Amino acid sequence: MKKKQSIIIKKIETKRLVLRPIDLNDASTVQKFAGNYTVSKMTMNIPHSYEDGMAEAWIETQDKRWEEDELINFAIINKHNNQLMGVVGLVERVEKTGGIGYWIGEPFWGNGYCTEATKAFIDFCFKHLNIEKLEAEHLVTNPASGSVMKKSGMTFITAKMNKDRDGNDAELNVYEIHKREQL
Repeated sequence: MKKKQSIIIKKIETKRLVLRPIDLNDASTVQKFAGNYTVSKMTMNIPHSYEDGMAEAWIETQDKRWEEDELINFAIINKHNNQLMGVVGLVERVEKTGGIGYWIGEPFWGNGYCTEATKAFIDFCFKHLNIEKLEAEHLVTNPASGSVMKKSGMTFITAKMNKDRDGNDAELNVYEIHKREQL
């Protein structure tokens, strides 16, 4: 087992958002927004249908996976009304390289929330997690996600093929950002 993380995570604040660890109280909202077919079809791994109990099961894995230095996911919360709008997080980690993933509920698309959250999360990873490089990928059928990556300072690296959650071939664009680019 890897060493336990020494950082106590409370929250990350931006102008309009609070990013905080996801918890079981978020389950019904996660199911509602992530389970929306329009949202899930834009991702490689959010299941559809998002059945009862799936959000709770996913959330219950979060603390253990953080303690094992694998991942961390933050709820994206609107400061004005305390509404959970989506999730941003480190979805995998190998030594000093991490993979970022995110989704935002359809009612909140087009307002810059995902970009604002992603920028703050990138900054957090470089300042507090001893990460040197972050990578992200998006389905080419979801150019809005690529726009979030570009606006967050990431650079396009390559296109590749991979299997999606249903086992179908899917074309992805891969982006990355290095810690030195943030200094």
